[in-house]
Amino acid sequence: PAPYKGGADNLAALMKKAVEMIDNLRPAPGGTAFLGNSTKLDYSYPDVKKCRIPQKAESVNKVMSDCVNLFKGMPDVSSPLTMSNVWPQPNNASIIASMLPLIFAPNIIEGEYAWNVHKAELESGGMLADLFEWDPAKSGAVYTYGGSGCWFYGLKYAITRVLPGSREKGVRTDGKVLVSAQAHYCRQNATDWSGLGMDNVVVIPTDPESNKMDLNALESKLKELTEQGIPVIEVVCTMGTTDASVFDPIADVRRLLDKYPNPKGYGKALLYADAVCGWSWQTFRYYDFEKNPLGFSPEALRVIKKNYDEIKGIHYADAVGIDFHKFGFSPYISSCFVYKDAAEFENIMRRGSYAYLQEVTPYNPMYYTLEVSRTASGSLAGWATLKYLGIEGLQAVLGGILEVRLYMDSLVEKQTEMVMADADDTGFITLFRVYPEGTDAREQFARELNDRGSRAELLCNNRLQQAIGEKMFEWYLSGHKIDGKPTPHIAYSTGFRNASWNEDGSDAEGTVYALKTYPMNVYNNPSVMDHVITCVLAARDEVEKEME
Repeated sequence: PAPYKGGADNLAALMKKAVEMIDNLRPAPGGTAFLGNSTKLDYSYPDVKKCRIPQKAESVNKVMSDCVNLFKGMPDVSSPLTMSNVWPQPNNASIIASMLPLIFAPNIIEGEYAWNVHKAELESGGMLADLFEWDPAKSGAVYTYGGSGCWFYGLKYAITRVLPGSREKGVRTDGKVLVSAQAHYCRQNATDWSGLGMDNVVVIPTDPESNKMDLNALESKLKELTEQGIPVIEVVCTMGTTDASVFDPIADVRRLLDKYPNPKGYGKALLYADAVCGWSWQTFRYYDFEKNPLGFSPEALRVIKKNYDEIKGIHYADAVGIDFHKFGFSPYISSCFVYKDAAEFENIMRRGSYAYLQEVTPYNPMYYTLEVSRTASGSLAGWATLKYLGIEGLQAVLGGILEVRLYMDSLVEKQTEMVMADADDTGFITLFRVYPEGTDAREQFARELNDRGSRAELLCNNRLQQAIGEKMFEWYLSGHKIDGKPTPHIAYSTGFRNASWNEDGSDAEGTVYALKTYPMNVYNNPSVMDHVITCVLAARDEVEKEME
């Protein structure tokens, strides 16, 4: 980019050209759920790594063309047919805001290199603190490299608080991290990379009906650790799991943590809310459920109210991790670690000064962040989303997509050969099983779920779900059409829960497989979900023919 305006600076023209080029990869109306005309991989592994830096410079037009070509065959997140996971289409304001830092390269290490761009982190942190019913002036936030980064920040905060000597001498005490069985697998990343050790994660069983952390089991473990003089580093409440949208009972967890404090000589255990998938339901704190101004259906309103009632205790947490690139509909990566007590966090995590960095503004997070160089892309994306959508916009998007998901549930319920695998799910996902033609799906699934004697049938129909899921993916990749319309991009789970007769998980194969749709697109609608049902049944029939 040129240093001055008014001169020859072709960045805007090049950007316009690049956007037009990548837009040309989009399908025509009614087209496939991938970009370009083919999903064929354009490389072989590991031969692809035999690349070398070109001896001479290539033209920017060639580089741009080569770059755009990399997107050919990629799932199109803007397509309503893309519903494989928590993969939302980013909103326009967040896309634009996250691109601007690429031009002038603000580094939010400290004020000199970011100046007013720092406001995006400070203001969005304040808005989120207010959303969580904390005092914004006393709270703080750090944008980081993902939900696992938030988890890692929470763990490091907890270790430093409970084991203050660990900063100089390292972790020398086997303190415990308590999580529910539904907690995200990044718990292993965080305890491994922090040096605390994966063996110090204590998994608390979940209630088989609700999938929430079992409070009796938690209290028993806290009591046991207290009696043994072993400190608890932190308890992690998952506030909205990826598939089942389950919220741990955080208010009760806080009560138990206060009842069983750490032994003398250790700091207070941290209560961390992993709310990367659930945080935005808190926006319904401001919703009038009686007047229902956005006109949600009674069933959607019931689910929304349930989600809000589950998450509203989030203010009991010491810190919260959120992803804007999940239920905030923003681009990767826009994760934010929000902490209630800025004075404590920023002081106990503070490191010494740096000779070549000076404090020229009031905000200098370089002293306590994990990262040194930090792009402003994530903070601007999150900040722009909060301002652009606002409370009502987030409510409308969440509720609108929920309506589509509930419609999908109703379609499954109408099919005698399909059954909801998790009918009480309150998120965007529909988990369902499909059975051979003529099968009473509800009766069959109930038997597989509750009768150990039906284990072989469960495993057989698990293989059927997997085969249907793989057939759907094959059709999606090839652009296969059913009734003149492309196959959607959906997914399947190879064990989102154990069978009821296998609650302890002792039978590694005694899990429930399910197909799943995860609509995260504002262009999705009932007709798209009608087509999903048609395609799934066609895939079932094709799989059965191949198995004959």
